[in-house]
Amino acid sequence: MFPLEGSSGPLGPLLPEHLSEFVVGLVLFAVIWVVMAKKIVPAFEAVYKRRDELIRGGIEESERKQAEADAALARYNAQLAKAADEAAGIREEARDSAAQIRTKARRQAEAEAERVIAAARAQIGAERVQAASELRGEIGGLATDLAGKILGETLADEQRASRAVDRFLAELDQLPVKA
Repeated sequence: MFPLEGSSGPLGPLLPEHLSEFVVGLVLFAVIWVVMAKKIVPAFEAVYKRRDELIRGGIEESERKQAEADAALARYNAQLAKAADEAAGIREEARDSAAQIRTKARRQAEAEAERVIAAARAQIGAERVQAASELRGEIGGLATDLAGKILGETLADEQRASRAVDRFLAELDQLPVKA
């Protein structure tokens, strides 16, 4: 074959020495290109297309799942807000109920205190009457003994003794009370 200008040309050692090498190289390149274009590239394209479909399906699925999650979050937030409102209502009812219970207990305690005070006053009044009665009897006896000693006679007569005691007690009631 014909040599192609040696190895000292512009391509250096890459320039084939014979034209047949160049033609064989071009034919092999064309064969490889045709095989690649007919067999390998379509297989890669099919793989790329499947991957693209999977990715798009995954993206669509994730968008759908995200929309579902957003809807669930919105429902959860609505339920949470409703529960917070219900809890606030229950707390308010509890405060009102506690206030009513306190008021009722206070009224009952005041009524009980008034009942106890009234009972105590009645008991004090009864004891005062009883003490006055006992004192009148004792004072009457002491007065008759004292009057008998002063008068030098015994006041054995019941009527006379009773008159003397009544007179003495009437004088005692007229005296001013010192506190």
